[in-house]
Amino acid sequence: MKAVARTILLALVCLSFAACENALRWRQYDYVVQRDDTLYSIAWHFDLDYRDLAKWNNIPPPYRIYVGEKLVLSRSKAPYSAPATAPASSSGEVASDVSPSPSTTVDEHDSSHPVSGWQWPAQGQVITRFDADKLDAKGINIAGRFGEPVRAAADGRVVYSGSGLVGYGQLIIIKHNNHYLSAYAHNRKRLVKEGDEVKAGDEIGTMGQGNDGKALLHFEIRYNGKPVDPQHYLPRRQ
Repeated sequence: MKAVARTILLALVCLSFAACENALRWRQYDYVVQRDDTLYSIAWHFDLDYRDLAKWNNIPPPYRIYVGEKLVLSRSKAPYSAPATAPASSSGEVASDVSPSPSTTVDEHDSSHPVSGWQWPAQGQVITRFDADKLDAKGINIAGRFGEPVRAAADGRVVYSGSGLVGYGQLIIIKHNNHYLSAYAHNRKRLVKEGDEVKAGDEIGTMGQGNDGKALLHFEIRYNGKPVDPQHYLPRRQ
C-alpha cells in the first residue's frame, strides 16, 4: 500500500509541476535568442504569429535574429522603438539565417490565404487526433515504420530545421504563405535545411519515434500562429 501511495503522490507532483511549467510559459514576457533559433521557431513555441513577433520587436524581413538578443513576446511589452540589427548586448552571431534565395517562390507580401494541394505527409493511420483544449494535442500523430519517408504537405520554404524545440525532437517547419505554416516532428533524419524550397510530396525527412518510443510523425498546421486541425485541410482518405 505504501508503494502505491508513493506512486500516486509522485504522479500528482509530476502533474502539478507540468501545470506550473505551462502556466509559467504563458506568463513569460520575453525570450533570449539561442543558437539555431529562428523567428519562426520562437513564434511556434509560444503559439504566436511570426509577423506579430517581428512587429513587436521591429525586425524586418528576412527576420534575422542574433544570439543573446532579447525578444518581447507580448504587444503590451513591445518597446516604442527596437533595434533592427544586432543589439549591443548580443554576441553579434546570427542565430540562424533563413533569408530567402533570389529564386524563392514565397512572397513576403502575398496576402492570399488559401494553400492549394495539401497532401498527407505520411501514409499511416492517425492514432492521435487534434484537440484544441489539450496542450499536447496541437496536431495529429500518424503511425508508420521507422525510416519511412516524411513528405512536405504543400509547396513552401523551410524556415526551421533543427532540434531546439523541447518535445518535438528533430523538427522541420515549412512556411507555405504569410498565413500558413506546417510542422513535422520526431524525424529520425532531416533531409532539408533552412531556406530550401520544397514542393508538395517532396521527401523532407524520415520517420523517427515519438516520446513513447513508437514510430510516428507528429504533424501540425498553424494559421496566423494558432494551431488548427490538420484533418480539415488534408484530403479525405478512402
